[in-house]
Amino acid sequence: MVRKKLVVIVGPTAVGKTATGISLAKSFQGEIISGDSMQIYRGMDIGTAKVSEEEMEGIPHYLIDIKEPTESFSVAEFQELAKKKIMDITHRGRTPFIVGGTGLYVNSVIHDYDFSESVGDPSLRLKYERFAEEHGKESLHYLLKEVDPESFKALHPNNVRRVVRALEVYELTGQRIGERPDQPLESPYDTTVIGLTMDRDELYKRINYRVDLMIEQGLLEEARELYHKGVINCQSVQAIGYKEIYSYLQGKISLEESIEMLKQNSRRYAKRQLTWFRNKMDITWFDMTQNRKKKLEEIHQFVEGKLF
Repeated sequence: MVRKKLVVIVGPTAVGKTATGISLAKSFQGEIISGDSMQIYRGMDIGTAKVSEEEMEGIPHYLIDIKEPTESFSVAEFQELAKKKIMDITHRGRTPFIVGGTGLYVNSVIHDYDFSESVGDPSLRLKYERFAEEHGKESLHYLLKEVDPESFKALHPNNVRRVVRALEVYELTGQRIGERPDQPLESPYDTTVIGLTMDRDELYKRINYRVDLMIEQGLLEEARELYHKGVINCQSVQAIGYKEIYSYLQGKISLEESIEMLKQNSRRYAKRQLTWFRNKMDITWFDMTQNRKKKLEEIHQFVEGKLF
């Protein structure tokens, strides 16, 4: 059976994934599936650096604006939706691209992680369910922080079933649920994974500039509107870009401190992203520090060699 072609573009925040993905999609009859865990939320445009309709340049984008900020979203949900989109795009004779920096989400599709209940222990499940009843779902959720920080960030405390599942899998196998299939599975796709990287100082300058631009574009007003709508104890606003502004809105820090914290947290996140991608995925890297036009040409040639 011939496996479906899939092109994936990953890298740290602010490195230029969006523009690169659109350029490639235009050249290779592509359509883009967002691999960003935050761009799924409506009304959260500035803080997530959501691609605008103008920036899309006519290229269809999917898994953007599909949830309300009050709703939770999981890795398993992303995997299911992304696989359906890949099938649909391929059946129409187009090339599916996944573009985004949420490694856990992207990897779940590439390696077809099995989120079924095939590995489990009912007694463990009952133990954690009772813990949630006795100590609260927030306390149960916090147990994930030490053993599975990626799932801790990806899962909302209200999603008790998934939190219990993640804890159960870790206790049974010693592995995090997003890092393994229940059994080794061959990828269903013929995948080309491109990683964009950059000199650290240059990347940090781009991140700082992006934050300043977000403030100019109205991030404070966007966050304030969410806050006054009651979007407070939700998975969506735990993201970098909102939690820092919320600290200001709650009177905990000054606006200047919140902006500086946002820059610092974004830089740290970029570092974590690079570490994760290098450790968890088989990637062909392209350094975008200098002469981006030439590098983009190299990437186009590389992708053309993989697709044809």
